[in-house]
Amino acid sequence: MAPFALAATLLAVLVMPAFAQAPVYPDKSWSRVPSADQIGWSADKLKQAREYAATINTAAVMIVAGGLVLDEWGDTTTRFNVHSIRKSYLSALYGIHVREGRIQLSKTLTDLAIDDHSPLTAAEKRATVGDLLKARSGVYHPALYETPGMSMARPARGSYPPGVYWYYNNWDFNVLGTILEQTIKATVFENFKARIADPLQMEDFRLEDGIRVSGPESIHPAYPFRMTARDMARFGLLYLRGGQWRGRTIVPREWVEESTRSFSDIGQAGGYGYLWWVAPNGGPHFTSADFKGRVFSAQGFGGHYIVVVPYLDLVVVHRVNTDIQGRFVTTSQFGHLMQLILDARK
Repeated sequence: MAPFALAATLLAVLVMPAFAQAPVYPDKSWSRVPSADQIGWSADKLKQAREYAATINTAAVMIVAGGLVLDEWGDTTTRFNVHSIRKSYLSALYGIHVREGRIQLSKTLTDLAIDDHSPLTAAEKRATVGDLLKARSGVYHPALYETPGMSMARPARGSYPPGVYWYYNNWDFNVLGTILEQTIKATVFENFKARIADPLQMEDFRLEDGIRVSGPESIHPAYPFRMTARDMARFGLLYLRGGQWRGRTIVPREWVEESTRSFSDIGQAGGYGYLWWVAPNGGPHFTSADFKGRVFSAQGFGGHYIVVVPYLDLVVVHRVNTDIQGRFVTTSQFGHLMQLILDARK
């Protein structure tokens, strides 16, 4: 197709009434909008967002509107560590296997023969898979790949029974990886590639981009990923589209809706679902960004984000080169950047 014809086609799709539009997806590579201003965004204000990002430690940004790249800058093809965004990837895999009957949310740690170096108590073993997904297990055993802040905030063993108290708990998240691998007889990374990366035609993801972290703190390893911004944007678009990809169900729509519903009120950040951060009714989701409708996000240490904004048909991916020690973007800085992007919507 000639460039002018392609631009005209893309523009026609973007300006059609919402009820008449077919969902837009990338092919093997992403397509860009013909003009930000023509589809209701201000190119000048997006430039302001870009200029602000240059003053902080942003390594890459990708903004997808209506399934097309609205703007991008930085190292969008570099595989940075996604840190805790891995947890939202795991949530998607759980949705697939719960739907297919391999995993039941009501199963307890006793049912699944889960234990650790310091043996779990009978009360702790009553925690269910659903409790782990909500970060409400009540198991406060040391965990791998914790930040110092997470370790300091960890309650004492036995402080709360399963299901009643939210604590951002890497033990819960790592045990979910163990349960998945024991159930499906494959690694988290192999399953992610087969069930999500390959169907979405991710351009860069490789099995060697998954890293297994073991250590003396726990028998349950962590499973960080390295991934590019442009592949992360595909994952964000999958959730924006309710788990559907080109007419095929990748993640059950019901799971997308349930997992991005808030089960725990965590103050300024909004709420927490099944390994997703959620602001169900708009308002502040980061300390300095205000949304006018529902928003949810995957978040990783140092300033890594996949932000899904359904009411704007929008996905924003933000990366930081956290391989360089001490390099990060604060929640407030990212919130300001996010607000600049929101302000660019006419």
